[in-house]
Amino acid sequence: MYEILAARLGNSRKAEIVRAIADAEGSHRERIEKRLRELGEQVPDPSTVKLSPLQRLQARLAPVETVIARMEAAEEQEITDRYRRTTGDPDTDVVLESIRVEEQGHSRSLESMEVAHQAGPAPSSVQSRLNRILGRESWHRTGAGWISGAIYGANDGLAAVFGIVAGVSGATGGSSFVLTAGLFGAIASGLSMATGAFLAERSEGEVVAANVERERQEIIEHPDEEKEETSLFYQLKGIDKETADRLVEQLALNPDALLRVHGPEELGSTETTSRPVQAAIAAGVSTFIGAMVPVMPFFWLRGPSGVITAAVVSLIAHFLVGASKSLFTLRRWWSAGLEMTLAGVIVGGITYGIGLVLKVGG
Repeated sequence: MYEILAARLGNSRKAEIVRAIADAEGSHRERIEKRLRELGEQVPDPSTVKLSPLQRLQARLAPVETVIARMEAAEEQEITDRYRRTTGDPDTDVVLESIRVEEQGHSRSLESMEVAHQAGPAPSSVQSRLNRILGRESWHRTGAGWISGAIYGANDGLAAVFGIVAGVSGATGGSSFVLTAGLFGAIASGLSMATGAFLAERSEGEVVAANVERERQEIIEHPDEEKEETSLFYQLKGIDKETADRLVEQLALNPDALLRVHGPEELGSTETTSRPVQAAIAAGVSTFIGAMVPVMPFFWLRGPSGVITAAVVSLIAHFLVGASKSLFTLRRWWSAGLEMTLAGVIVGGITYGIGLVLKVGG
């Protein structure tokens, strides 16, 4: 998990921390395996112990902050429980205690990543000064990927049009009106979601550009503070203060060069990766597909059989979409699926009941 996260983080300071922790975790494994062999225990072949497909997808797709928070919780459990319990063997306990101390360091490193853009105390005076500066610059923004948007688009389309189909089915007994209302509801939902995704993604690109321009202005208007920030970033990478200050003075002779070095450290990226057309297509198509699920049975069926078939197919789709959301929420897939299914039952039940009350001929 750490290695996948580090690859996603690229060459940032966060990636360096995560890679260091990944290396240390590998060292922990080797020490435990060595002790097991000394005790005559069987050590599993590393190739037989792998991430599940769901875990691998979560590591690649879920928000990095969410995955880190989950792993930090696991680190805390290891520190307070797993490595603190005695095994009855003094030599083994010594190995586990040394690992526990290192795990505490990992936990502090992960925590510092979470507070990197907040004012307050930090592990070192350098980090503390940097946090105070970054804490005043609260205009930085980040965005989500189009894949999660596609899943949530399918979720919205399915839920909304299932409600329409259920309501019209209750009102008309499953007549041809259901197909008409559901079809146009699906089209409207898809177009609405596509438009919203396009505008949101374009806005994200505009925010990145605005952030870069804002940083450029700060370099011009507050050069001393920006130089101090850059020096602190260098110091956090292990460069001594005198060398860091000298490097920054050289960079400051060219504001664009200072921006290119300083920007990625503070903003995460100075280049927009927004793709509004791609986001619009993904969101619009996924929403339309999700919305068409409860409509499809009415191309061939009418009356009670169409209503029952649509309900069954829609609830199965609710479960699958809910399970897919676990890639980003890190919840158990079956729990997320059942929750979504329950939501579908509630929406469909209420709208169908209202349709029965307002029953019309057709």
